[in-house]
Amino acid sequence: MKLADLDIIVTAPPAPGWGGRYWILVKLTTDDGITGWGECYAASVGPEAMQAVIRDLFQRYVEGENPENIERMFRRSYSSGFTQRPDLTVMGAFSGLEIACWDILGKARDRPVWALLGGMMNERIRTYTYLYPLARHDMPSFWTSPEMAAESALDCLSRGYTAVKFDPAGPYTMRGGHQPAMSDIAQSVAFCRAIREAVGDRADLLFGTHGQFSTSGAIRLGQAIEPYLPLWYEEPVPPDNIAEFAEVARAVRVPVATGERLTTRAEFSALLVSGGARILQPALGRAGGIWEARKIAALAESFNAEMAPHLYAGPVEWAANLHLAAAIPNLLMAETIETPFHDALIGGTIRVEDGFVTAPTAPGLGIEVDEDLARANPYTGDGLHLQMQDAPCNYVEGNAFAGGAPPRDS
Repeated sequence: MKLADLDIIVTAPPAPGWGGRYWILVKLTTDDGITGWGECYAASVGPEAMQAVIRDLFQRYVEGENPENIERMFRRSYSSGFTQRPDLTVMGAFSGLEIACWDILGKARDRPVWALLGGMMNERIRTYTYLYPLARHDMPSFWTSPEMAAESALDCLSRGYTAVKFDPAGPYTMRGGHQPAMSDIAQSVAFCRAIREAVGDRADLLFGTHGQFSTSGAIRLGQAIEPYLPLWYEEPVPPDNIAEFAEVARAVRVPVATGERLTTRAEFSALLVSGGARILQPALGRAGGIWEARKIAALAESFNAEMAPHLYAGPVEWAANLHLAAAIPNLLMAETIETPFHDALIGGTIRVEDGFVTAPTAPGLGIEVDEDLARANPYTGDGLHLQMQDAPCNYVEGNAFAGGAPPRDS
């Protein structure tokens, strides 16, 4: 069995666009006709350039190879161009191809991917979700309203979720890390207070920040939200300074979580050794794929750390996350995004039920992508999947943060 053909689809979720502006799906086909699906998570370049990277990587290191030889293909890609170090764009491209190889192997052996990773550990996988506006909410107002956030949290509880994530703390700016405005700290406290009062002890609070803050600024904010017992304080400082995560972790009595913008075990191992985080959030479409994430999970075990796979993408990466989650002993929970487009793209084959996902049992990833639907929603914009703003933190008028890919109206 050899990998013979590559197809790439860049599809754009309809409004409001939860999950980013577009998703890059890859389809590999073997010389005996087995197909596998993967997804490349957000990269630092646009989708046209990213497609060129994916094709180049496929032609150099994947085409003609046996899909079983994942370690060999990883080492070739990781070392590409005499580099032998983490590269966010190259690893993003490789990750999608690697996930597709696992889908092929599972189908060839008539087994789910988790069965090839060590077997079943977790039959049911705890999930969490971001707080999104409800139909009755005014969307622009939602991002600065603790009351609306609390209403959304109660809606999540009614659907069985036991953990909710929110990120009210100021701008996602390329000028990070910065000191939070006092208004950002006050707003963060107000969100935590309102949501905790609404959910009581029925749900964990997951506080996100997207790496905006300087070390001292992250400590100020983290200490302010301590009384509301968040389960984690996510990416409090920029990911390019791993040592500073440890400073925050020592000063704030909330567990530090991070990983969505890291790639390969090289970066995650440095984080673990520094003591910077004990909750790891690899995005499998960026971190190196399923096998590399399995290695990260094994490393994490040695540090008594937990795994919470990240998702701000499409349902193919979600499926990969869930197969990893089913196989590892140190799973905390897995992120999910529930939209009609996510569901329709994989024909409803994987769904959240009462806040949990039952581990897939069908061969491979357990999904089949609706290619017609994906192609019928092409991405035609010029933005990146997620983008930082240029403007600095507004210390006068306050900040409203609607995410790196603001929701579309239509």
